[in-house]
Amino acid sequence: MAKCEICEKEVNYQMQVSHSHRRTSRTFKPNVQSVKVNDNGTPRKMNVCTRCLRSGKVERI
Repeated sequence: MAKCEICEKEVNYQMQVSHSHRRTSRTFKPNVQSVKVNDNGTPRKMNVCTRCLRSGKVERI
């Protein structure tokens, strides 16, 4: 689902705590984009997070 194929960043589960200290679980999803990438000379579609796109870990086509 929401998982980066470069850095393996995926969904993170944590607790949301209200003012009265009631706890409910919530999810934090990374910003994953489906992008055409140059993978060893061959074009390929990959799911990449925006952090990897910005830092230049992936060459976009």
